[in-house]
Amino acid sequence: MSNLTPREIVSELDKFIIGQADAKRMVAIAMRNRWRRQQLPAELRDEISPKNIIMMGPTGVGKTEIARRLAKLSGCPFFKVEATKFTEVGYVGRDVESMIRDLMEIGIALVRKEELDKVKVKAEKNAEEHLLDLLLPSSKPKNPTMAFFNPNANANEAIPLQEENPSEDTNSTREKFRKMWRDGKLDEREIDIEVTVQGGTGVEIMSMPGMEDMGMQVNDMIGNMFPNKKKARKVNIREAYDILIQEESDKLIDMDNVADMARERVEQTGILFLDEIDKIAGRHESSGSTDVSREGVQRDLLPIVEGSVVKTKYGMVKTDHILFISAGAFHYSKPSDLIPELQGRFPLRVELHALGKDEFYRILTEPQNALTVQYKALLETEKITIDYSREALEEVAATAQKINEETENIGARRLYTIMEKILSDLSFEAPDRSGDSIMIDEEYVKEKLKDVIEDRDLSRYIL
Repeated sequence: MSNLTPREIVSELDKFIIGQADAKRMVAIAMRNRWRRQQLPAELRDEISPKNIIMMGPTGVGKTEIARRLAKLSGCPFFKVEATKFTEVGYVGRDVESMIRDLMEIGIALVRKEELDKVKVKAEKNAEEHLLDLLLPSSKPKNPTMAFFNPNANANEAIPLQEENPSEDTNSTREKFRKMWRDGKLDEREIDIEVTVQGGTGVEIMSMPGMEDMGMQVNDMIGNMFPNKKKARKVNIREAYDILIQEESDKLIDMDNVADMARERVEQTGILFLDEIDKIAGRHESSGSTDVSREGVQRDLLPIVEGSVVKTKYGMVKTDHILFISAGAFHYSKPSDLIPELQGRFPLRVELHALGKDEFYRILTEPQNALTVQYKALLETEKITIDYSREALEEVAATAQKINEETENIGARRLYTIMEKILSDLSFEAPDRSGDSIMIDEEYVKEKLKDVIEDRDLSRYIL
């Protein structure tokens, strides 16, 4: 786990997310507390539970982005799920335990990638030797450990099996092929290679709606009952090398060990982001709603958040120390509409503020992955150079604020629609305008947005 200080965590988040200082500070403290907990003695460590967080704020202000960037920064298993996907037990829909199984799959993928990186050099070396064996079967090195016992010798004395050593010419040819391969001169040559195909009957078990997890587990179980098969394929040598690296890497890592490490990481550092939690909050004025019981979903979530054991195909996973970050707009409900037991499991609450013109301008100019940078890079692939004047970006920011106020407020996502509207003609004509340099100024922006700004009703549909 990352040992960044709270100040360093906030500084890293500032590179991608504008504003929302309170939310950044809260998640930074939560992450640092997880690191602090790992430094404690085992008996005290188990007693300290994570302080789960509720983020409140309109859509498009950065709730999901904060959680996603935080998980990437810390290297923790992270999974985002909408609370509206779940239904009360007894109804058709996903059960809440499926999010723990999904988080475990992400943990497995994360740890497996780390283990593959550790054995990458050795796997590449083995793959290269295997590739040369396929190209020159006669040059394949003999196994020096093969031996037979001489009945006239001592009981423990083994005499190596006498086999002819490869000739110097063969070794020389092998090294010539090795050099040609490394120089890229053999990449397009085709060879026959055997690839491993996952065992199974070839028949997919269809699951009932709401029981997809069970269906996947049954398919996995049936697949494990049948041995893997070998299938011949004709591929070029570059593709064959990639296949051999994958196979050699799989041989070098222990999946049982990967599963144990992933389970430990998920239990101790996993982060689950529950979006749209306000949609399952009970609203007294809508008691006659035909929706599947909101309170039922909350009751099913409660034991997961409190701490329970969930069965996965990689073993039992404890949820006691998984950090839950929930988020919702809470336009028509409030956190107090959640059942009291669930409220108590989310002791930290922070409100994210709506974005205005100043924030929109900073979003367009400050982050490393700003929209302006993205569009500039996309058009450079067509050999078109674009640049933006300060006034143009200020006009975009002002337009975004105006349309958000007059129609539905969708936060920073409004910038996507506006930038696409401004640059759509240029994107369409880009292949025919290779080599052009274009300055996006205030007049250019106003011209492209003229119809939308003048027609308020039109902006409701386009933007």
